[in-house]
Amino acid sequence: MKTTRPTAIGAVAALLIAGAATWFATRSDTPKQSTVAQFTSQGVTVTITVKDHAASHATIVATFAPQKPGFHLYSADLPANGIQGVGRPIKVVPQGKLHGTGPLTANVKVLTLPLAGTNLALPVYPDGPVTAELPVALDGDGAATLLVSYAACSSNDCLPPVTDHPIDLEVNGSGIRERA
Repeated sequence: MKTTRPTAIGAVAALLIAGAATWFATRSDTPKQSTVAQFTSQGVTVTITVKDHAASHATIVATFAPQKPGFHLYSADLPANGIQGVGRPIKVVPQGKLHGTGPLTANVKVLTLPLAGTNLALPVYPDGPVTAELPVALDGDGAATLLVSYAACSSNDCLPPVTDHPIDLEVNGSGIRERA
């Protein structure tokens, strides 16, 4: 069977694309990220991943994804008990063999949401998922815990807050994993 020129060119192009994809996926400067834990509570799925893991440091990445459209999360800058008791900030607090070395930063800008019928304005993220990163130091091998907090609301409904949901971890030189 004779191969036509366009088919041969297409095959070569496919091989080049596959090779480039493999090269980018295995480059040492490509951030490596691995999923550590996931849970769903009060209308939000939280996924914890780790990137940039090294012997002494890593970055904890927490993605807070509301399960229904139209829900937002409160800013990490909101006071711990909200403003006049309204709202709860997203928080990721490491304990044990991990400790934070910088602030929790989000991938989206904070909006100011006026609370109807009051003179309050609350710092919130836009509706939808929020990914927040926390740089951490690793204090050797052993047990660690992440305490995760948040609250989600829509324009009509607020879900009960989640406060200090524990994620038990094991830290060692080869990675950070959820403890079984």
